[in-house]
Amino acid sequence: MPEIDPQTQTELEAAVFRRLVSHLRTRTDVQNIDLMNLAGFCRNCLSNWLKDAADETGVPLTKDESREAVYGMPYSEWKAKHQTEASPEQQAGFSASQAQDH
Repeated sequence: MPEIDPQTQTELEAAVFRRLVSHLRTRTDVQNIDLMNLAGFCRNCLSNWLKDAADETGVPLTKDESREAVYGMPYSEWKAKHQTEASPEQQAGFSASQAQDH
């Protein structure tokens, strides 16, 4: 990647984050546990990272607000509409990946 100024880099990174969040909002068929098993992060991780960044810069943001920023709706509403029960295979994959990470 060519040399770019810090402001442009920040703007590009912000655009990528917004695109990722938008993509995840449209892919409600992809469960968080699937993301965790394949990529090691999920929508909740993104919302936690957003809250961490807000905390680091002194921006007031609650956990619920950060989740709504990622999910596009209150988390409880998203869960009711889109979250399914994890299969035994998904749960086993999650347990195995967590054991490897720790």
